[in-house]
Amino acid sequence: MVRKIEMKNLTCSNCIAKVERRTSRLSYVNSASFNYAKQILLVDFKEDYDEEKALKEIKAIIDVLEDNIITHYYEQKIETKKTNFFFEYKFVLFGVILILFTFSTYTIIPFINKIFGSTFSQPTQILKDILYWVGYGFLISKLLFIQIKGIRKFDIFNENTLMIIATFAAMWIGKYEESVTVVILYSFGEYLQNRAVQKSKQEISSLINLKVDYANVLVNDKVVVKDPMQVKIGEIVVVKNGERIPMDGKIISGSTSLNTSELTGEAKLKTVHTGDKVLSGNINVGDVIHIEVTQEYENSTLAKIIDLIENATNRKSKREMFITKFAKVYTPVVVGLAALLVIYGSIWHIETIDDYIYRAAIFLVISCPCSLVLSVPLSYYAGIGTAAKNGILFKGSTYLHAITEVELIALDKTGTLTHGDFFVKEYTNMETLMLAASIEKFSNHPIAKAIVQYNNFPTYQVTNVKEIPGYGISGKIDGKEVLAGSRKFFEQNNIEINQDKLPIGSYTFVALDGKYIGNIVIRDELKESSMETVRNFTKEYDTVMLTGDNEISARDIALQLGGIEYYSELLPEEKLNKFNDIRTNSVSLFVGDGINDAPLLKNADIGVSLGSATDLAIEVSDVIIINNDIRLLDKAIKIAKKTKSISAQNIIFSLVVKIIFLVMSALGLMWMWLSIFADVGVAILCVLNALRIIYQKKYLNDKA
Repeated sequence: MVRKIEMKNLTCSNCIAKVERRTSRLSYVNSASFNYAKQILLVDFKEDYDEEKALKEIKAIIDVLEDNIITHYYEQKIETKKTNFFFEYKFVLFGVILILFTFSTYTIIPFINKIFGSTFSQPTQILKDILYWVGYGFLISKLLFIQIKGIRKFDIFNENTLMIIATFAAMWIGKYEESVTVVILYSFGEYLQNRAVQKSKQEISSLINLKVDYANVLVNDKVVVKDPMQVKIGEIVVVKNGERIPMDGKIISGSTSLNTSELTGEAKLKTVHTGDKVLSGNINVGDVIHIEVTQEYENSTLAKIIDLIENATNRKSKREMFITKFAKVYTPVVVGLAALLVIYGSIWHIETIDDYIYRAAIFLVISCPCSLVLSVPLSYYAGIGTAAKNGILFKGSTYLHAITEVELIALDKTGTLTHGDFFVKEYTNMETLMLAASIEKFSNHPIAKAIVQYNNFPTYQVTNVKEIPGYGISGKIDGKEVLAGSRKFFEQNNIEINQDKLPIGSYTFVALDGKYIGNIVIRDELKESSMETVRNFTKEYDTVMLTGDNEISARDIALQLGGIEYYSELLPEEKLNKFNDIRTNSVSLFVGDGINDAPLLKNADIGVSLGSATDLAIEVSDVIIINNDIRLLDKAIKIAKKTKSISAQNIIFSLVVKIIFLVMSALGLMWMWLSIFADVGVAILCVLNALRIIYQKKYLNDKA
């Protein structure tokens, strides 16, 4: 059971990784993952857990690492007051005032004496030292308090450890001004970093603003405002101009235009009429419409999308997991290297040992891993948010990363490359159509529906109906067996199809009492978007079409797509086997939309389903394209590649800057106050760089 635990004000990236790890180790927890944008810990509890005890123990974990964190179950709303800089850093500000007083005492008084010839008395050196140490105590108090709490729980090595050791060492050797300057700059930089992180989270969250606060329900000819969670299937919802559709349903009155951009990324308005199905989340920009609810809110498209986005951080990318593990061992290693630097100085340069202590202190300040631990997950979440804004839902950053490594793309034909709207092109004779329509009305297959809809002749009474998915359907008419289905279905029943030449299209063959009667030719048009997109795919990927349709129809579609490789007349299990035969050791991707595609969507490294897909196909897929446009797959790959590129930039930039500064500090060529740039300065720049995923438009251009 997954529960959401909100953790307001938690911005320490290193702390977040520890919260995830320690919560996951609890005996009643399967896994835990923190959502950066929502500041929510997603905890997968085992069935036998005490929610009060669990919250108390999880709160204890976070309280050891950070203070002023508001922790509660997501559904338990708690009013919190915003903390400002002055409240949060009151001791730091007091320390700054004291330091400024001390500094002025030893600079302004001599200056006044020199100018005016005054004889103001000057405090002693001992008093100066005391004032600096007291001021330093106030400055470092916040970090020291957190560190003491951590030591009690054996949490010793973190960024606070680095800062405390470094500045204390600088104070010890008399580098008062530089030590206190570093603490002041660190505190202010930490504040700016937290603001930058909060801003970035707000930017990402604003990409998907899909919340529905109420629903106008028609009760006894009166409109009653209800919570969307209270609306049941069959109730009538009234949606006015400018309102968002609260749950999935069917229009029973009115016509209007819908703004679907927040679900699909498509700016063009969609016109809908009475009888049309509409999805929750779309905005009514026309006349009032009445909708009969077909899905309760928790099962609606809107709720599923919000849930997918909020839970996207459950499946982390390989790069995120590497950075988390890297940060875990990084701090102890850095402390060890700093200690070695001091040991080296004490053995070979004992006369200048203070210089080596100073170098080691700078070394520790520079080495804080925040820029890496923070910016990489933020980059991936920004990528997921940007994709969602464009109608592409990734079920985790692991798939956002993996899609950049795809080498094989396999595509279903019907409903994926074609419209999936079948129509009868021709039929052998009237008896063939009547027999087919009589039995196909018992099937939900799109081809069956097309035949039934096309038929205007009387139908027969059919009994003992049996449908074999992928093959066909059988039944009894006046005691005689009637069959309608594929060529394989007829071969299986030892019925010969005595017709050699068939036109291009999909066929439904019909037999009565063991004798072939005729066939119905069904056509399905290729989407215009499929042609350009698939031809572009073939330039970079191994592209293949897998279909259960006949050889003639499959070859025709393949040629229209530029002569791509294809395999036809495949049953669901044969599709899966063929895919496994042609896939390589590289990452493979499959795009489909039907129930028969579900096994393959689950088996592929990345399964991509279209928005019109069955619930099962959507459930097992890793990526969902909401508006059925295959071009969005190309856009998804571009967004993923940009995300991967920016996360790599952040890693390289962080490591290069830190390595350069670390070498300079080891050689004695660095000032402590400048080392702050390598810590919080780099972190802020990396966070801002992550936001470029949201604002950069080039990769969203289909022709980019």
